[in-house]
Amino acid sequence: MTEWLLADMGASHTRLALATADGLRPETAQRRANADFATPEALVADYLDGAQVAAVCAGVAGPVRAGAAQLTNLDWCFAAAALERLTGACRIHLMNDLQAQAMALDDLESAQLVPILSGRPDPDGARMVLGLGTGSNIAVAHRVDGRLFVPPAEAGHSGLPHLDEATNAVIAALGAEVAHKPYEALLSGPGLARLHRLRTGETRDASSIVAAADAGTARDTLALFARLLGAVAGSLALTHMATGGVYLIGGTARAIAPLLAGTAFAETFTARGPYADIMRMMPVTLVTDDMAALRGCWRALRQSM
Repeated sequence: MTEWLLADMGASHTRLALATADGLRPETAQRRANADFATPEALVADYLDGAQVAAVCAGVAGPVRAGAAQLTNLDWCFAAAALERLTGACRIHLMNDLQAQAMALDDLESAQLVPILSGRPDPDGARMVLGLGTGSNIAVAHRVDGRLFVPPAEAGHSGLPHLDEATNAVIAALGAEVAHKPYEALLSGPGLARLHRLRTGETRDASSIVAAADAGTARDTLALFARLLGAVAGSLALTHMATGGVYLIGGTARAIAPLLAGTAFAETFTARGPYADIMRMMPVTLVTDDMAALRGCWRALRQSM
């Protein structure tokens, strides 16, 4: 029994696939709606349909501690011991989903990488992945002795920056709803809808705002989103000295990326005083592969052999 189970468990959907030590089996990849299942174990059991696997790696949208992962935006807890009993696997590896995304960077094809800002990356420098979906987080990939090392992070609940008067007014209004004013509360799919409501008083979902990007209040909301995204991404990239580049990933990132040209995204990303030249060297790239985290799960198991 040599097959591995790979899972990318977000707040809304879970992507799953089988793999071997040689790579993913693309024909086994599936995407399931979490709302269709009462527990994560039920979702995995439905996918496996009685099959057993030799190893499991799951990237989960939340912190991993003491052999269990708690999703941040869904009341699910994913325990390694339960997975072992369910799957028969002798190896269980849980990680944050952004760790899995960052572990995939060496296995992505060039067609899955779309430039947003050009630069001159350091081939040995750290690379930062910033995920935008139901929530937001980052992970940073370092090369250590020919392997990838990606420590966990929970950056999405770090605070929003201080910017211009209009932006600060929206952030202050957010404080009445979410006291610690985390950046994912505005920089995510639900965050885009909240940003629009705080600005205008109008309730619209993220997809309708993106669809109306060329006009009116939607255009202004997206301009503010881009400004905030540049400021947050730039601060995080400088904190981690991501001289190997910054990668945006996730459903919201794929929707927003084509709209960033002509906005203040580049300006607020690079506006770091004496470090502006370093920031201009950091390319920003969109990852279009919806299954990238599964590749990262495969890489994590492969490295552990």
